[in-house]
Amino acid sequence: MQQVVNIQPPQFLPRKFKVYQHRQLDKIEALKHVPDEMLFEMKVVANVLPFRVNEYVFNELIDWDNVPNDPVFQLVFPQREMIDPKAYDRMAELMQSGGTTQEIFQLAEVLRAEMNPHPAGQTEMNVPTIDGEPLEGMQHKYRETVLFFPSQGQYCHSYCTFCFRWAQFVGKSLRMNSNDAESLHAYLEEHKEVTDLLVTGGDPMVMRTKKLREYLEPLTDAKYDHVQTIRIGSKSLTFWPYRYISDPDADELLALLEKLVKAGKHVSFMAHFNHPQEMRTEVCHEAIRRIQATGVVIRCQAPLLNNLNNDSQAWVEMWQEQVRLGMVPYYMFVERDTGAKRYFEVPLYRCWEIFREAYKQVSGLARTVRGPSMSAGPGKVEVQGVSEIAGEKVFVLRFIQARNPDWVQRPFFAKYDETATWLNDLQPAFGEDKFFWQDEYEAMQG
Repeated sequence: MQQVVNIQPPQFLPRKFKVYQHRQLDKIEALKHVPDEMLFEMKVVANVLPFRVNEYVFNELIDWDNVPNDPVFQLVFPQREMIDPKAYDRMAELMQSGGTTQEIFQLAEVLRAEMNPHPAGQTEMNVPTIDGEPLEGMQHKYRETVLFFPSQGQYCHSYCTFCFRWAQFVGKSLRMNSNDAESLHAYLEEHKEVTDLLVTGGDPMVMRTKKLREYLEPLTDAKYDHVQTIRIGSKSLTFWPYRYISDPDADELLALLEKLVKAGKHVSFMAHFNHPQEMRTEVCHEAIRRIQATGVVIRCQAPLLNNLNNDSQAWVEMWQEQVRLGMVPYYMFVERDTGAKRYFEVPLYRCWEIFREAYKQVSGLARTVRGPSMSAGPGKVEVQGVSEIAGEKVFVLRFIQARNPDWVQRPFFAKYDETATWLNDLQPAFGEDKFFWQDEYEAMQG
């Protein structure tokens, strides 16, 4: 197979990946210009929620003259309001009183357990089995799609402060992962209804290509013909685009992707862009070009986040730029009910308003995007709008994807509530006791 040619303009020559974690906040040169009080607050929060950032991000993506309001700064650096005030005070007091590393870690575990680390039934309802044995590091929530969490990919080049999978990064006790390629392949071979495999994390693109190949290359065998699509969820186009240009195995990675495409697989790179500022570097554009040259399709998704992208213009610019670069706008999500939700959540009515305001300003090529969508326990629920029916103001909702495929595309209605930020906050409209799917979902929960 012909290898992807790596022609590197001078600005894309190999560069060293250097990362900083929570114990190294003091070593980040740019933070020496922020007030001491803000730096201490960051340290408190970083002892609870995961923190990791690399030099490319803080040197090339952040406008330090606009800190703390810069969107990429909000994306990667912890803010005091991201955790509950009482939780903040407990951790701050322990740190100020000289608490040991072990005491700080133990308190952090207590506080994390209060932040819904695994939402939407991930560990209770979604774990598949073979011969009655649970398969760790896999999720099978929807009939057509299996999620796989490779052990080597359960961290990222940098961490997003809003991340709904933050529990993957804070210790083994909360982590879902597997390095068992044989079990993955056996499960896929057995389940012919599965058309899509999503390799996720963390970020699979932190892995060396050699290991990624062990998981993906066997799927080119004819016995996996039913697995038509391989999705790879990644934030690397923002956090480390050099992965596709100058990393030692960049060409090998691109060749693997090309091989999967030539074998007849649809390979979809699920790129996470939260703000147009993330797409403005030439190295990002070059990484996009090189991925697309393999035949891979790049689809873009992100949650709507307070303090980061909670205005329609940011989404207009983001979708238009994605189309210009040949990518496909795919999803606007609602911030999940986990982790730093209290800092990032936006009321559902406002999510819909922002989506609508942005959607009507872009051309049809950008209207591939869906949302605002909640990845909730029963499925992906889209807020289709706000309406008045029979004198009652309601949210109009539908399932884009669901645990029971028969629920998909069936509209249902909830009472209008300006305080609601998640599906669990909504009540059925028109005097109904429950939503049409609720009894069946409760039975699924056991």
